[in-house]
Amino acid sequence: METLRDWNEECAVVGVYNADTAASVAYYSLFSMQHRGQEASGISSSTGEKLITIKDRGLVTAVFGDDKLKKLKGRSAVGHNRYSTAGEDSILDAQPVFARYDLGEIAIVHNGNLTNAKQIREDLIQKGAIFQSFMDTENLIHLIAKSQKEKLIDRIIDAVHKIEGAYSLIFLSRKKMFAIRDPHGFRPLSLGRIKNSDGSFGYMVASETCAFDLVGAEYIRDVEPGEMLVFEAEGEPRSYKIFEKQPRPCIFEFVYFARPDSRVFGHNVYEVRKNMGQELAREKPIEADMVIPVPDSGVAAAIGYARESGIPFELGIVRNHYVGRTFIEPTQQSRELKVKLKLNPIKELIQGKRLIVIDDSIVRGTTSRQIVRILRAAGAKEVHMKISSPPTISPCYYGVDTPDKSQLICANMTLEETCRFIEADSLSFLSLEGLRRSIQCDERELFCQACFDGKYIV
Repeated sequence: METLRDWNEECAVVGVYNADTAASVAYYSLFSMQHRGQEASGISSSTGEKLITIKDRGLVTAVFGDDKLKKLKGRSAVGHNRYSTAGEDSILDAQPVFARYDLGEIAIVHNGNLTNAKQIREDLIQKGAIFQSFMDTENLIHLIAKSQKEKLIDRIIDAVHKIEGAYSLIFLSRKKMFAIRDPHGFRPLSLGRIKNSDGSFGYMVASETCAFDLVGAEYIRDVEPGEMLVFEAEGEPRSYKIFEKQPRPCIFEFVYFARPDSRVFGHNVYEVRKNMGQELAREKPIEADMVIPVPDSGVAAAIGYARESGIPFELGIVRNHYVGRTFIEPTQQSRELKVKLKLNPIKELIQGKRLIVIDDSIVRGTTSRQIVRILRAAGAKEVHMKISSPPTISPCYYGVDTPDKSQLICANMTLEETCRFIEADSLSFLSLEGLRRSIQCDERELFCQACFDGKYIV
């Protein structure tokens, strides 16, 4: 992908209720979803009498050692991996958001972005609210605290009816847990069941089903758009329809964000990405000696392209997985250096060859140009860049921190100009129709594809 990274990934959320070791389950779930955010990590657990919150900047394994996990007692917990989409890069903006108020204590985790957050925040400040962070999620604490409703469930419903945009939210009180998805279901959220040592069952919700696999939980279903699940005492979670659902899940989850072993919006991500490569081979065939992916995001699509075209698949570029966040200095020089640090071609394999290079998207174009230059320096005879998604022409306002439209190369250049900029022999993209065919969805299954067509839902 236009990588390392011009798209800032989303966040990961997890909620665990009535489990033997809730904080540990949350920890391993966050570890499995580390790809969705590497800026900060946090967990709040409930003992039934109080909430305990630990959060800090850094990866899950850096934030939580055994000593900290032992402090997170209780049978319920919520957790969060952050990659900032709204707010600043600060420990104050790490989640869960915790507060004490008239009904007790509450912790909130959020994946998404509230499009009316600024207006709500300004109104709350005028009414005397004091904010500790720049997060849109903190608005919910104040809305709940100021609500005139008597019960927490009614306060939460009252609060979410005042917000707009994309949200998968999990609320943890001392006794209960609540999970809500916005009426469009922009961001994924799935429900699972985990077996306790005494044979009883606990429940969990998570951004991706790969979290269930790691902790041995059973996937039940997706939380519906506009649905709230309430977890309390014993028994199955209770479902409330708090909005009429108008499903428009984010199509880019399939392109890049979700882990390939996850099931998102009812579809297996790996199979979808393989289909994307096959569709790309049908739409944009070309003669070449081998198909190579830009690792890791282009691998599944490259396998699909090679299978459909009959051109051999090779891992012509090796990725160094042990390089840290090399993109914290957003200069052109650092952008070019980070590619060399993370991606290295196998010269003996690609020398003198006509290459089809599969990546999942192009954002600014600078990384793609560096990849082309690296391959040419390694002796590639031809470099044909093929992208397994449509051109990105619009920024996202629903939970993905994309660049401004002025920085999106496909919004400002023609296909031919973009090809010349990245210095490839040819450049082609999968069509939007081809992407939908790859998902194998029916005509009634609609997605938010604003990044590709500029048509915003909210």
